[in-house]
Amino acid sequence: MDLRGRRIAVLAAISWPAPPPGYGPWEQVAFNVADGMRRRGLDVTLFATGNSHFDGNLISVVPVGLNEDPALNGEVYTALHIASCFARAADFDLIHNHLDWKPLTYALSSNAPPLITTIHGFSSPQILAAYYTGAARSFYCSISDADRDPGLEYLATTYNGIDPAEFTFRDRPGDYLCFLGRFHPEKGTHLAIEIARRAGVRLKMAAIPHDETYFREQVAPHIDGDRVQFLGAVQRDARNELLSNALGLVHMTTRPERFGLTTIEAMACGTPVLAADMGSMPEIVLDRVTGFLCGSVEDAVANVPRLAALDRRACRRRVEEKFSLERMIDRYLEAYAVALQRRLPPAPGDAVLSARRHDWWDRPMAYTEIPPKPKNLGFL
Repeated sequence: MDLRGRRIAVLAAISWPAPPPGYGPWEQVAFNVADGMRRRGLDVTLFATGNSHFDGNLISVVPVGLNEDPALNGEVYTALHIASCFARAADFDLIHNHLDWKPLTYALSSNAPPLITTIHGFSSPQILAAYYTGAARSFYCSISDADRDPGLEYLATTYNGIDPAEFTFRDRPGDYLCFLGRFHPEKGTHLAIEIARRAGVRLKMAAIPHDETYFREQVAPHIDGDRVQFLGAVQRDARNELLSNALGLVHMTTRPERFGLTTIEAMACGTPVLAADMGSMPEIVLDRVTGFLCGSVEDAVANVPRLAALDRRACRRRVEEKFSLERMIDRYLEAYAVALQRRLPPAPGDAVLSARRHDWWDRPMAYTEIPPKPKNLGFL
């Protein structure tokens, strides 16, 4: 199906501009999709913050990212942001939602065109109620095979993609480990500190604050400006400098990773990854080729000296062949064609219905049975 000229709305998250200057994975992916579709000849409107930069149509109701101005009411502006998109629903052939579950509630009560929702991760089991209900109206795309709920039908797995040309490649390893992202227990900053200490290697960290108590109690006491350095929230050039000159990126999360955008950013720079062997990581990192899949802190420490022997060009090729921006656009174009042809998702089968759970209020906030429990890695 030739989709050139089709009118597409891309609904981005609004915590940061699109594209974000630094951290902001949901905004970055939404921008990459919108800009990639625009370059492929589609008529794209991006719903994002007012300080976003997009060469197509840009519509905004919030002047800056919610995380850039604490005076902004996130609940109010998120609702207005979604409403502004669905108020114009008749102008589009398809809406591509990158803003989690709330837009599903608008679609259920509107005559909107076909809707595709990219699920960037389930923040808690409780929100599955919205996804199960919204399945009557929205097609779903997962960002990894690992991050799928058995109670949902999926149109496709569409891995996140980046433009390798935006990342500086270096073929020689550096002498430090790095951590990139946000300070939160599930991202395992404390494990990165422990691994670097036990391996006798410096650690450079660049992250935004997320859990202040966690940062104050488990991260800040170890920052000495030498063996453990905190660089702040780095942006593009500084991010590339950090990643491309590193020995390896430490991505030892304490819960299953949904995708892990920083891992492909590191590999695009030629930098291999020390990753927790759960969630999406076996799909992203080729064990002993573009990094090491580690079952424990001890595994990670043992693999630090082996990082320098890995072929950094293989890391770059992995991104170019599997996780490039153009590969992502190709996959979404295929999903768009199916959604435009079918208009509405098919009714769920018996297996999907039987997998749906209705006790989310009794579940802990971390993953339990959905997806299956990860094996005990010794640091959960």
